[in-house]
Amino acid sequence: MALKRRILEELLHTLTNRSAKRRAAFERFIETHPQAQDYAAFRAKVEREGAPWELWPAVHRDGRLGAGDYDETVRRYHLYVQWQAEEQMRALAEKTRTGGPALYLDFPLGVNRDGYDVWRERQVFALDASGGAPPDSFFTKGQNWGFPPLQPEGLRQQGYRYYIDCLRHHLQHAGMLRIDHVMGLHRLFWIPRGFGPSEAVYVHYPADEFYAILSLESHRHQVQIVGENLGTVPPYVNTALANHRIHGMHVSQFCVTADPQRALQEPAHDDVTSLNTHDTPTFAGFWQGKDIEDRLALGLLSPPEAQIAQQHRASIREALITYLKSRGWISRRISGPSGDSARMALSVGEWGCLSAAVESGRSLA
Repeated sequence: MALKRRILEELLHTLTNRSAKRRAAFERFIETHPQAQDYAAFRAKVEREGAPWELWPAVHRDGRLGAGDYDETVRRYHLYVQWQAEEQMRALAEKTRTGGPALYLDFPLGVNRDGYDVWRERQVFALDASGGAPPDSFFTKGQNWGFPPLQPEGLRQQGYRYYIDCLRHHLQHAGMLRIDHVMGLHRLFWIPRGFGPSEAVYVHYPADEFYAILSLESHRHQVQIVGENLGTVPPYVNTALANHRIHGMHVSQFCVTADPQRALQEPAHDDVTSLNTHDTPTFAGFWQGKDIEDRLALGLLSPPEAQIAQQHRASIREALITYLKSRGWISRRISGPSGDSARMALSVGEWGCLSAAVESGRSLA
């Protein structure tokens, strides 16, 4: 990032001194994006203080910044970066709308507690808790994600303004929007400050109100919504997704078995299918059992448990090879782990065929 910043600062310097047309476009962006100005001032203040906003002087901590509270050069740098990000996202979105794959964006469940959103909108965050997840078969010790959960009553009191603004910011460019941990529309696992996932509780949210907002904004922007319904999912969540015509997710790594006749589970109607997600290893890593090695190194598995897991993964590989060959989707052997020379013999195109092959009904690959 330090190297990138040097380049971006030089680009800003060049813009300021040479390019009148581009400079005018930059100034228009600044004038029409007051929130970007507020954000850039916050970032400049962070750099001056060298500390999270909770440790700033009270007047600045409470959201009031003046021109002398930060370096104007730093503020302008952050404005320039926001302008470039906006321009590039818009250009990419316009290109996808002319044909080809849609731009598939991700709507995060939370934001960094030291960041701008919490500083400016703290009334909608529960600052003395962190969002997380209870122990499950994948994360045996539970998860503490570190971000402050949204405070349901704070959101309702402001008419969901912050939530709607965040949605619209994504939907203006997206062709499809994935809602991270869609169970969070119903309930979220709150971990009180100083406690662990085994000592946390579920806090329920007004789900009908969230779904109403999602439905309205989806129609206004003509963008499909995908709910990440992986992990601990109460039955009523999938029912709600179906009722609101929100796509669920089908990730192949979670849906393979050691049964050669049923090595790939069929996705549900309207699921979006994929080989992996940002939370999983690549499919190549899964194929080679690298994720099991990582879980062993992290202390999430004991050596005997890791050995059993690798044996089970080998059975899954054999079953999947048999399953695909029996349907004529592959015609040659796929390599499994073999020391440093471990590799996959299936090409990228063939794995694309595998992803398409697990479609069912109107599922999307």
